[in-house]
Amino acid sequence: MAVNLPPQYHDAEARYKKAPTAEEKLVALKEMWVILPKHKASEKVQVILKTKISELTDQIEQEKSGPKKAAPGTFKIPKQGAGQVVFLGPPNAGKSRLLTRLTKANPAVAPYPFTTREPIPGMMEFEDVRVQLVDLPPITADHYEHFITDITRAADAAVLFIDLADDDGPAATQATIDRLKQARRELIGGDAPADDDPTVYALKTLLVANKCDDEAADIRLEIAREAFGTPFPTLLVSAEQGTGLDELRKAIYERLEVMRIYTKQPGKPPDMTSPFTCPIGSSLQEFAGYVHKDFEEGLKSARVWGSGAFDGQTVGRDHILHEKDVVELHL
Repeated sequence: MAVNLPPQYHDAEARYKKAPTAEEKLVALKEMWVILPKHKASEKVQVILKTKISELTDQIEQEKSGPKKAAPGTFKIPKQGAGQVVFLGPPNAGKSRLLTRLTKANPAVAPYPFTTREPIPGMMEFEDVRVQLVDLPPITADHYEHFITDITRAADAAVLFIDLADDDGPAATQATIDRLKQARRELIGGDAPADDDPTVYALKTLLVANKCDDEAADIRLEIAREAFGTPFPTLLVSAEQGTGLDELRKAIYERLEVMRIYTKQPGKPPDMTSPFTCPIGSSLQEFAGYVHKDFEEGLKSARVWGSGAFDGQTVGRDHILHEKDVVELHL
């Protein structure tokens, strides 16, 4: 399906390309966003525009804050696996401990706050897929590492932590949410609103209520739900006791909103050990692009085994794939 961009969009795009300053480029990008038709065919363009707007907004704010010394901690975590999920929360909420439970990462774990000072990645296994988890430094009203803004922009989802063994747990997690809002990072429980601000990055979020074995855990969780307002999907977990970890692995995978697709070569059995992952609702042509960038244009047809077709049925480029389909690409 073609995007069919109107002439006004191309005019604004030309102004963006010619703009000599970041401020003028941002004005043109926002105009492009307003003009852009919002439908499925334009989803990729929407993502590109929102990313550019967010990056330019961050750049302008950093320049306005005046010259600074070079930041000693600038981090970029290359994505691996089915998606990248960041751990967010206040000090001593159990983020690092849970990372050690779910992955082979070995971050420092201590009873005092601010043990984590830089992003720590680890790979979580869920059935036959792997998901990258990144433990970020704790966030409070007064403490926020600048690189968190960049890393959360690249992330596919977030896990927000609350400490159910601490009376101040709900307020501490609320402070994390509020500080992220100041950095234009909106934690959302469901879909982003249709009229969302392109300067704000909405991050799909799962709430992990850690230390659920505390005797007052239920009361503190209820207080938190009333305070947050946003109905985050919630998992009760004890990182120390290992409670709820299997359910959490599944919930993290599902929060990515991706599906597993297996491939096979003609005349051979399918490879059921190393699936590709792509967004739920992807077409056959879009999936081919995930397999290899040249396949998207060169794809002629495919045979599909799964819930959306008869076994071995030949389908066209627009066929929508489903979780655990087996696909035989014909180029």
